[in-house]
Amino acid sequence: MLYVIGLGLGDEKDITLRGLEAVKTCDRVFIEAYTSLLSFGISSTGVSTLEELYGKPLTLADREMVEERADEILSQSKDSNVAFLVVGDPFGATTHTDLVVRAKKLGVEVKVIHNASVMNAIGVCGLQLYHYGETVSVPFFTDTWRPDSFYEKIQRNRSLGLHTLCLLDIRVKEPSLESLCRGKKIYEPPRYMTIRTAIEQLLDVEQMRGESAYNEETTCVGFARLGSEDQKVVAGSMRELLAVDFGTPLHCLVIVGETHPVEEEMLNFYSLKKSEIAES
Repeated sequence: MLYVIGLGLGDEKDITLRGLEAVKTCDRVFIEAYTSLLSFGISSTGVSTLEELYGKPLTLADREMVEERADEILSQSKDSNVAFLVVGDPFGATTHTDLVVRAKKLGVEVKVIHNASVMNAIGVCGLQLYHYGETVSVPFFTDTWRPDSFYEKIQRNRSLGLHTLCLLDIRVKEPSLESLCRGKKIYEPPRYMTIRTAIEQLLDVEQMRGESAYNEETTCVGFARLGSEDQKVVAGSMRELLAVDFGTPLHCLVIVGETHPVEEEMLNFYSLKKSEIAES
């Protein structure tokens, strides 16, 4: 059996009881370590914390293992119980869907145990989930690569009055271009996009495209460390949010579409001025 188990968004205690029971039956436990981040990080210290609660040794599964050497995980699942732990919900990233597809093609039995993810936790700000359009990803720009395919999706959402969840880039164990050119992988330090960087890039694209999908005065909601004890949620214009220190990762951003009174009333609790008063 291959168990694909969501860990939720906060810390080691956010695993469900069903998920914990499944982990305890497994001979091998892998934890995916590149699409998201728990509040204490997926590091040697963080893994030790998980191992203590779960009562099992954990193997870190980085991008290369999951995308290039998934057979190592799947082959063990044929003859024993194997758990693959995912921060958030198992299907929050397409990589995990691919793992399940490959398992099923090999005849491996798969059981998925769900948990909270950013896709539903953003409801905390009061914008109702069924008023969201297509989710977009905002990648880090480079000197030679500035993709803007998210622009049309945001524009389409806003034309329909829908909110847009922007997932911000995470770069973990990424080889540098220079090292790849030399034929030897040297990994860059981890990078997590901030709300400030995301807004700056969004505004750069708007300036270049000039199609008025949004502007500096467009209302947005910034989220940091959703699901954690110290989560931060602030609503304001793009211009206002540029000045907010959201602290440590992970961050995400919602571009607000049309709102009705109940949404506005809830959103007002997170407005920039009220947030500042609450923290003072």
